[in-house]
Amino acid sequence: ERSLTALDKHQNTLGVAPTGAGKTIMLSGVTGQWLENEEAKACVLAHRDELTTQNAAKFSRVNPGISTSIYDAKEKSWNGQTTFAMVQTLGRESNLKKMPKLDLLVIDEAHHAAAPTYRRIIDSVRDRNPDVAIFGVTATPNRGDNKALRPVFSNVSDQITLAELIQSGHLVPPRTYVVDVGTQGELSQVKRTADDFDMAAVDAIMNKAPITEAVIRHWKDKAHDRPTVVFCSTVQHAKNVAEAFSASGISAEVIHGELSSEARKAALSRFESGESQVVVNVAVLTEGWDFPPTSCVVLLRPSSYKSTLIQMIGRGLRTVDPNEHPGVVKSDCVVLDFGTSTMLHGSLEQDVNLDGHEGQGEAPQKECPECGAMVPAAAKECSLCGHVWERTVGDGKVDLTDFVMSEIDLLKRSSFRWCDLFGDDAALMATGFEAWAGVFFLAGHWFGMGGGKKLPA
Repeated sequence: ERSLTALDKHQNTLGVAPTGAGKTIMLSGVTGQWLENEEAKACVLAHRDELTTQNAAKFSRVNPGISTSIYDAKEKSWNGQTTFAMVQTLGRESNLKKMPKLDLLVIDEAHHAAAPTYRRIIDSVRDRNPDVAIFGVTATPNRGDNKALRPVFSNVSDQITLAELIQSGHLVPPRTYVVDVGTQGELSQVKRTADDFDMAAVDAIMNKAPITEAVIRHWKDKAHDRPTVVFCSTVQHAKNVAEAFSASGISAEVIHGELSSEARKAALSRFESGESQVVVNVAVLTEGWDFPPTSCVVLLRPSSYKSTLIQMIGRGLRTVDPNEHPGVVKSDCVVLDFGTSTMLHGSLEQDVNLDGHEGQGEAPQKECPECGAMVPAAAKECSLCGHVWERTVGDGKVDLTDFVMSEIDLLKRSSFRWCDLFGDDAALMATGFEAWAGVFFLAGHWFGMGGGKKLPA
């Protein structure tokens, strides 16, 4: 109802819902109601071949009376009242020329809408019909490259949070453990590229036998009987991790972009049939892959963007349909974070920013061992308590002996650390790069104060 109201008012709108919310069912419901006029024509865009047929099948379950057709590499038909099109196919100039006038354009995974191929399609659709309505759904509205979505979407009609879906039983809660294998300091110094952290630098830090052995030891302790997906920094890192799992008696698969689609399908088939318990991948299973019995996610790489972190953890949050997976019981998902992304990004809930922004995201931080304040990673001295970090000179080799694990709640966690200034709970302060806040108890009353960058207190 909110999406339809926004479409009527603005001619466009974006719906935001996490992985596992059922966005295809949602977009099918909105499209079906919008197409009550039998003369109207809609197109649903997806960015992978298998999604066009999947989306069409789900759409027909919701809207059995509306005809559908497919426009992809194999089949090019506009005959249905709703056509499910593959972006890479439709985006070719020759195919755009054959596109009919559309009344509704629906964009699945709508955070892609700012990409050049999508914009070419959107502009062509608008040229044919300036009054076309555009509806998008996504789990991750903020793009990694910081490009704005506002040229396509002027508003967000509704946002469903992870916490809502977990409370309603539509997703399982994540039990998250941050494991410091002696690399947090080094990882905080890794530079960001245009897309993410420098994964070659991450590999140099994380792709070491003692760390991999610690990973498997912690995994056996927390998740030894769970189907598990592991995210690595590089192909070599993934191969080494999978070999280490196999050497310890756990059958593991490796999936990366250099494998043929047949090899990837075969590896996933072995994992999904239970022949293998662990699937180790490099940036392949982040988006669009789901196997609901997966109940452990292992992060062996940091993530520069919260959206990527949410997508990775989302692989393990789906509930299990007892009809599809009889005998499988799943009440939570264990997340083992060795790459510190959960420390960097705080809560898993997404803030929506349609305007994008320039820059390379938040600067890395480190924690002061004296007062617990979070300060820029390059700081030599803590600005709150004066602690000085001694510079260590060595040959770069570190003996990894100690590992520290702590459990955190990714749904309730604040991105800010509150400091109790005097140890009596009467004066609490939190500071960030853009803002500060404080709550103070004085003469029987609580006072709240805060200020932002270039803003008065």
